Amino acid sequence: MCGKNQPDLASGYLKKRGDTLKHVMFDIDDTLVQSYDLDSECFIQAVKEVTGLDIDTNWSRYEHVTDSGILNQFFKEKNIENTELIFAQIKRVFLSKIQTRITNNPILEIPGSRKFISSLKEMDNVVISLATGGWYESAILKLESAGIDISNIFIASANDHYSRIEIMKIAEKRAVKEESLSFTYFGDGCWDLKACKELGVNFVLVGNKLEHSQSIMDFKKQREVIDYIGL
Repeated sequence: MCGKNQPDLASGYLKKRGDTLKHVMFDIDDTLVQSYDLDSECFIQAVKEVTGLDIDTNWSRYEHVTDSGILNQFFKEKNIENTELIFAQIKRVFLSKIQTRITNNPILEIPGSRKFISSLKEMDNVVISLATGGWYESAILKLESAGIDISNIFIASANDHYSRIEIMKIAEKRAVKEESLSFTYFGDGCWDLKACKELGVNFVLVGNKLEHSQSIMDFKKQREVIDYIGL
């Protein structure tokens, strides 16, 4: 499903090769848009509505903190069968709840993120990707609600894999193909930092959920953000 929405590399960013090319990857929830609480609430409600069970909301205890990874572990711990059917039902209810909520209350960007993405897209030596632990469909709903232009941006999500690290690898491959580029990842959670450490990726924290040497509260001071990328 995601493939048809991915940009064409032949006409995309890779016109300029070499050491000057920078790859910048972003998480979405509470990194580009203010949606973490909304996402969690709708997810919890959808699980309860479909299964009748409460899901443990200590997300950091899950091996894979992605929509599909959390559900896989939840099914296993609760001995739930017919997982494919229930998975599809939860996802459908979740997306419906997200759509209803943002129709009534559009999602806000993390201040400056829309303008910053737009600025990066104008740079010939930058390739952008998104790697989210959420589902692709909800990611698109939230980004569009916040008014962030995602045209010509490569996306990988929980539709592609249950592992955040694998999602990041998929986003990287879609963005740069066989190029070997170091890249910078912007994220807000401890699971983002953990994945970046395992992959050896330059991590920039968005928000204050953690303590990290490279951190920003938002994207309003573009020069500061760009410095962390090495541009």
